[in-house]
Amino acid sequence: VAVTVAPSPAADNAEYRQQLCHEYGFRQIGEPLPDNVTLKDILDTLPKKVFEIDDAKSWKSVSISITSYALGIFMIAKAPWYLLPLAWAWTGTAITGFFVIGHDCAHKSFSRNKLVEDIVGTLAFMPLIYPYEPWRFKHDRHHAKTNMLEEDTAWLPVNPEDLESSILRKALIYAYGPFRPWMSIAHWLRMHFDVKNFRPNEVNRVKISLACVFAFMAIGWPLMIYKTGIMGWIKFWLMPWLGYHFWMSTFTMVHHTAPHIPFKSSDEWNAAKAQLNGTVHCDYPSWIEVLCHDINVHIPHHISPRILSYNLRAAHKSLQENWGKYMNEASWNWRLMKTILTVCHVYDKEKNYAPFDEIVPEESQPITFLKQVMPDYA
Repeated sequence: VAVTVAPSPAADNAEYRQQLCHEYGFRQIGEPLPDNVTLKDILDTLPKKVFEIDDAKSWKSVSISITSYALGIFMIAKAPWYLLPLAWAWTGTAITGFFVIGHDCAHKSFSRNKLVEDIVGTLAFMPLIYPYEPWRFKHDRHHAKTNMLEEDTAWLPVNPEDLESSILRKALIYAYGPFRPWMSIAHWLRMHFDVKNFRPNEVNRVKISLACVFAFMAIGWPLMIYKTGIMGWIKFWLMPWLGYHFWMSTFTMVHHTAPHIPFKSSDEWNAAKAQLNGTVHCDYPSWIEVLCHDINVHIPHHISPRILSYNLRAAHKSLQENWGKYMNEASWNWRLMKTILTVCHVYDKEKNYAPFDEIVPEESQPITFLKQVMPDYA
């Protein structure tokens, strides 16, 4: 993929943005948001109904996830070996729906009862062995500091200084290249299990979440292995879990990663630009949207995390009517993924990103390989 990495001074030119759309795999690249627009200005245009909790719709999401997961387990149990990848793909997507339910609970956008939210969020995260409270604390920071250098907790560009170590450099080339669709596993391990990563007033809640996760591992895994053997554990838990992490990684990087979307230092950062201009709406096949509860209708979620998942499409429609020309939109495609995996690597203040094969071409064989083998159609 030949991508124009450097943003042009003519970024507000419609013809130039259309050229970038074609190169990056986007449907629309938004105009730069004026400096005087605030996040409150955008919030004030949203209809009040998108913030109204409907318990029936919340529990309908739970029933969709439980039913789709049960169907996935049935398919894994009955499918011949050559159809197992399809069953794993379905089941991994279904348990991503569990994550989205826990995600809504963490944002206090599931129920009026906050204890119910904490219980449901913890239970939804347990099969993913994801500690709910540690993730909630870190994710709140992602929303408060979206696309802020050194402060955001999701998919920061590589720091150029990290390339000075040959071992770390090689690891980063693989992590931001071919392994990127599963790198949420590294994020999960690094960020959520060490109580030293949290403030003193957070530690007790963190410990409760960790105890729940370890209890699931200590009870659920041995029972599964006892009933189905180690191969059963791999079939029924590990492979769907890897499918979940594929979506976890892919959704997150698509939401906030593109050659034209900058990461800013704290003194240059602007909340409205980061949340409206720096977030991507991406359409996926309808079955993925249903199973994942519209989490990829993501721009309104960054305007306000209190918008309910079942109201995201109404909120998005409102944003399109009032702020549509500033929004980034795409339908999932291979060119979009290829751009992210082969271009969006190292932080560069002028160009936003510098690809590894431009900085260390002699060590960038994984990136060259991706350029050769990944499809390039949008």
